[in-house]
Amino acid sequence: MVGVGAGLGLVMEGTSCGALLKELQQIWAEVGESEDEKNKVLLDIERECLEVYRRKVDDANRTRVQLHQSVAAKEAEVASLMATLGEHKLYMKKDKGIVSLKEQLAAVVPVLENLKCKKEERIKQFSDIRSQIEKIRFELSEYNDQGDSESSLAEDQHDLSTRKLNSYQAQLRALQKDKSERLRKVLEYINEVHSLCGVLGIDFGPTVNEIHPSLHQNGVEQSRNISNSTLDGLASTISKLKAERKSRIQKMRATMESLCQLWKLMDSPEEEKRQFSKVMSILILPEEGITSSGVLSQELIDKMEAEVERLAKLKTSRLKDIVMKRRRELEEICQNAHIEPDVSTAPEQTDALIDSGLIDPSALLANIESQILKAKEESLSRKDIMDRINKWIAACDEEAWLEEYNQDPKRYSAGRGAHINLKRAEKARILVTKIPSMVENLINRTFAWENARSKPFLYDGVSTKLDDQ
Repeated sequence: MVGVGAGLGLVMEGTSCGALLKELQQIWAEVGESEDEKNKVLLDIERECLEVYRRKVDDANRTRVQLHQSVAAKEAEVASLMATLGEHKLYMKKDKGIVSLKEQLAAVVPVLENLKCKKEERIKQFSDIRSQIEKIRFELSEYNDQGDSESSLAEDQHDLSTRKLNSYQAQLRALQKDKSERLRKVLEYINEVHSLCGVLGIDFGPTVNEIHPSLHQNGVEQSRNISNSTLDGLASTISKLKAERKSRIQKMRATMESLCQLWKLMDSPEEEKRQFSKVMSILILPEEGITSSGVLSQELIDKMEAEVERLAKLKTSRLKDIVMKRRRELEEICQNAHIEPDVSTAPEQTDALIDSGLIDPSALLANIESQILKAKEESLSRKDIMDRINKWIAACDEEAWLEEYNQDPKRYSAGRGAHINLKRAEKARILVTKIPSMVENLINRTFAWENARSKPFLYDGVSTKLDDQ
């Protein structure tokens, strides 16, 4: 037993089988074991050794099979990932005749892990880019269902190659460019609609909401719909607003023309005109130049039309006063020019005509205005002759005064004012000597005037007979 224990100790110490067998034989020799017993023990030892080797060989074989399977599975997974990712030169298999299975496994594991990481990263890239594509397509659509992006992504996992990724990136760039152009156009249209609504006094919000609700959203995270229908809707709205702008401008110009006529006709004060002075300055601009907020609003048009209606109601009553005023002006011009005014517009006749309704006051006023213009022209043409007549009359007056002065016996007395009368008499004598030449000059001027106009020169309705003086 001691020998066996020592032998076991030697085994634990890693001694070889030959040394143990030698030790066993020494023990048998001491014990005096028979040959049959020795052979039996040796057969048992050999059988037990074979069983141990068989178990070890089986374990090693299973390990080899598992390694083969593991290497094959991982290499297949590597191949599948390489095909999915479109990689062809990433992993080169080791020569199995040279490299052990563990070395092959050790070599393929990091490659597989790297490919898995790359796949996850590529999936994320595909997911991000498809998400962007779907979002832009959603914005370009008519806001229908966005689609099943998860099923699309599952389909993409069979092909995660850079070629497919580049294809998506090109598609995204094209969509982004289209989106940028559409967004620029939409914003341009929105600004134009906003400007036109401001000019026309129309609420901007409901106007664009009828096209699409997203057009009136101001949040940064809100995305505007930029589909074809939105662009067409904006273009159509702009066209309608421009047509409405043109219609209102025409209406306001016509209304303003009526206002101006009534103001002139009724001699309206500046205070009444001032409230529409801005409108007058705006309406002379071209359509595109009218940009002031609310200047073409329906409220302002209604206000102008109400003013026209108000003045039209006052026109009849006030026109009578204006007709009389303009008639007095005509008479004053005629009086200053010593012309007989037209009797057709005499106050007693115009009052009766207006009251009876037989004549439009506006037509009567226009007739008087025409007569005023004609009287002014007549007065201007007679000015030279009238100046000479006035000088001749003044000279005649001085001549009459001189005759009275010469008959006054006290003209040379030293009374108060005598020296003044003396000086006046000296001037009067000089002036009287000029009367014949003044008369002759006046007659010549009058004849020239009459010949030029083929009518007699009348003074307060009477023909001048200066040649008979």
